[in-house]
Amino acid sequence: MKFLCALPFLVMAAAAQAAPPQPLGCLIEPYQSSDVGSPVVGVIETLHVDRGDRVTRGQPLATLRADVERSSVAVAESRAQAVGEVRAAEANAELARQKLARAEDLARQQFISTQAVEQARAETRVAENRLAQAREQQGIYAREHDLARAQLGLRTIRSPSSGVVADRFMAAGERVEERPIFRVAVDDPLRAEVVLPASLFTSVRIGMAMAIQPEFPGAPPRKARVVLVDRVIEGASNTFRIRLELPNPDRALPAGLRCKAEFSDVDFALTPPARRPAPQPAAAALNPNGGMQLRASPTLGAVPAGRP
Repeated sequence: MKFLCALPFLVMAAAAQAAPPQPLGCLIEPYQSSDVGSPVVGVIETLHVDRGDRVTRGQPLATLRADVERSSVAVAESRAQAVGEVRAAEANAELARQKLARAEDLARQQFISTQAVEQARAETRVAENRLAQAREQQGIYAREHDLARAQLGLRTIRSPSSGVVADRFMAAGERVEERPIFRVAVDDPLRAEVVLPASLFTSVRIGMAMAIQPEFPGAPPRKARVVLVDRVIEGASNTFRIRLELPNPDRALPAGLRCKAEFSDVDFALTPPARRPAPQPAAAALNPNGGMQLRASPTLGAVPAGRP
């Protein structure tokens, strides 16, 4: 009788476990959002983009005033391109080598003393050292030119990634210190955060596919991929979060849309927890002779099967 009373509840539980999981609410967000500022303090001279414009990685967004830096680059470039000192040192070294060769020839003919040869040899070493010093100085000028160009490059604010300008915080003529100038959002790919019950923690893994249905007119369902699974469950709600990567090559989906997410039938199979077998109804089994079948008891010996 008890089994017959519990039978509807067992059927309802089995139907609930066999039913497919319901779509889960989610929010489509930019894959990455960056507040772009300036590495140096300055005044904005020109803004090249505005809110809503599409940008690529490395594209100039704004330019700061850089009159001093441009002058420094011009001076450093002039020094780096100047070759007069090097050529003068090369000529002086060549002359010293020729004098040394003549002195050694005259010394072999005993026309000059050994002291004169040593003096010519010392003058040659001095000229060669001055040539090396001039070449080293030329290399220093080249590096100073690179430094001046790098400092000038800091005056150009560039986009850190390809995406869309989500917001502009400052205008031309304002002084830039710590505040950001733009916010750039990556819209390909997009990402979606989904909250799942803790019962699915062992069933979800990175790389699984989910179907995303954006709440946007005319938007077809799209396939997303699990790229992150939280390893900590929130105790208050008994849930955990996963992150989905949603390709958006045509940029047709804007970020900020609400969506519904459900696991793909092919890539996800809900694995229910192991269940104990359903209890059998308490009924006495008859032996072939028509009597009650006995079972062995470690303390009482042979007792009827239906008796405790």
